[in-house]
Amino acid sequence: MNKARGGMYLEVNTLINDDRPVYISGSFCNWNPSNSDFLMKKIGEGKYRIDFDKDFTIDNPLEYKYTKGGWEHVELDIFGNTSKNRTLEPKFKPNIDVVPLWRKNGFTPYYAETMPLVESMEMEIPQLKRVRTVSVILPSDYYRNPEKRYPVVYMHDAQNLFGKGSVYGNWEIDKRLSLLKKQGKSDVIIVAINHGEEDRQVEFSPYKNRVKGQGMRYATFIVRTLKPHIDQTYRTLSERQFTGIGGSSMGGLISIYTGMMYPESIGRLMVFSPSLWTSPKIYFDAVEFFNPMDTKIYLYGGGKESESMLPNIEKLKNTIDSQGFDSNKIEIKAELDPEGQHNEKRWGQEFPKALDWLYY
Repeated sequence: MNKARGGMYLEVNTLINDDRPVYISGSFCNWNPSNSDFLMKKIGEGKYRIDFDKDFTIDNPLEYKYTKGGWEHVELDIFGNTSKNRTLEPKFKPNIDVVPLWRKNGFTPYYAETMPLVESMEMEIPQLKRVRTVSVILPSDYYRNPEKRYPVVYMHDAQNLFGKGSVYGNWEIDKRLSLLKKQGKSDVIIVAINHGEEDRQVEFSPYKNRVKGQGMRYATFIVRTLKPHIDQTYRTLSERQFTGIGGSSMGGLISIYTGMMYPESIGRLMVFSPSLWTSPKIYFDAVEFFNPMDTKIYLYGGGKESESMLPNIEKLKNTIDSQGFDSNKIEIKAELDPEGQHNEKRWGQEFPKALDWLYY
């Protein structure tokens, strides 16, 4: 067993500081989140330290986390998600850690001063002869920076993305954008399109299943009708490399389809849990029609969604990779979570990671 020599300590820098005390919790204290023996001493603004007793000994790595006195106030990663356990090695050298965010009362944390602005409008979809609510989610300081222009991401299923959400859940992208903004990121405009309720399936399907899909018309609406309107109304960076599209499930399918059909307009794709099983022809289109120009694609899927989800995502990635596109023309990141489930909460956790990779 290694014996500690004097001077072993842990130090942590907290990027978002407040007056609550900081504790360490781990296997050495039965994961008690507020054990007074492991209360850290404040040594500066946002900086805390704990010195271990000279007789403190370990012979195997110890896992630990930082808390603000309870698991409802545990440390989070830069995207507002639960962070992995840290490891204290039996080498007895100082550890200096960084905590970017803290959980608040068991919910996704957010900061009121950086919450995005939301403006809604009713848009006619001439291609489908329907009217739809479209919400424009702006950075909190959009109107304080009148010269600044922003990338845009067009997203589907707006009812499930922000605010109160829906019966199916909520991605909470407004809260997650506030966290990114607090860290100097999230300078992006999100254009969220309400789905068509009972028409959702057919609108998002590019192909014929039981009925002929209307996905091509919906995709054309986004590129030919909605995008020009947004570019004229808001201060956008309208070029394709700053224009993205994203969604989940059938919204993921129509996102990858729209990106393949309109590569001259869309260069960033956020594709979560795409319903590839409904449209095998998508692989053919990826070979025949997709001609990317400086394109980035973020693919996500969970192993607990269906038996075919992860294999289908890998097949799509391999299909695109096998075309031999220059690495300067296309980048694909496939994030596969064996434990991931098919729900809004999990997609909300992935959203800031995808946004960060696509734009920052």
